[in-house]
Amino acid sequence: MSALLDALAALGRGLLGMCRATGALALFAAAGLSHLFRPPFYGRMLARAFVEIGYFSLPVVALTAVFTGMVLALQSSTGLSRFSAETAMPSLVVLSITRELGPVLAGLMVAGRVGAAMAAEIGTMRVTDQIDALTTLSTEPMKYLVAPRLLAGIIALPLLVLVGDILGVAGGFLIATVKLDFNAATYLANTVNYLQTMDVVSGLAKASVFGFLIALLGCFHGYNSRGGAQGVGAATTAAVVSASILILAFDYGLTEIFFAR
Repeated sequence: MSALLDALAALGRGLLGMCRATGALALFAAAGLSHLFRPPFYGRMLARAFVEIGYFSLPVVALTAVFTGMVLALQSSTGLSRFSAETAMPSLVVLSITRELGPVLAGLMVAGRVGAAMAAEIGTMRVTDQIDALTTLSTEPMKYLVAPRLLAGIIALPLLVLVGDILGVAGGFLIATVKLDFNAATYLANTVNYLQTMDVVSGLAKASVFGFLIALLGCFHGYNSRGGAQGVGAATTAAVVSASILILAFDYGLTEIFFAR
């Protein structure tokens, strides 16, 4: 009986901790978003965050998209050939890239690169009392550190995904025409005919949400880090893991909203 009560108590503590963390994250997000619409606005911090998230993440997102499109073309060709349905490969590649793989893989790559960097930078500022110094200088830390990163994430990731979609489809086209002997004109015609505006828009909308989540969790864990270098390391790990999990969870929810029948 005592073991059962201990297990229930541990479960209750875990649930309460989860609710507490969810509430703290929601309040942090509301505070960050509220500062987007109130002056003063720090354009330089926004530009810096945009370059960090968008420009410096472009190589890894581009390479991921190209090789994903190439692998997808090879795998789909192998599978579809069993049913003599190779002509469906262009539509399968373009829909998979634009609807799902483009935003999700770009989000995971950016979470690993940018989310960790944000958590480490802000966490270091927290443990070295630089955030308290901003408050002393009458600068709101949420407005200066968090709000520009949230806005940059919302804007930059859809642009990255758009580039990734193009390169992913190009990778599939390259493999189909060079290795699998597809006719280039036919492949492009099938790609354009099956692609709809909603397919691209849904992927970009997902990317915008993922960009917000990456910036939010990077800032949240860094802002609340404690305990010196060890705390900064823990915050960095937590930012990447939690952002990756939420990207996958929100991906399902957004897919249900956009494509459920």
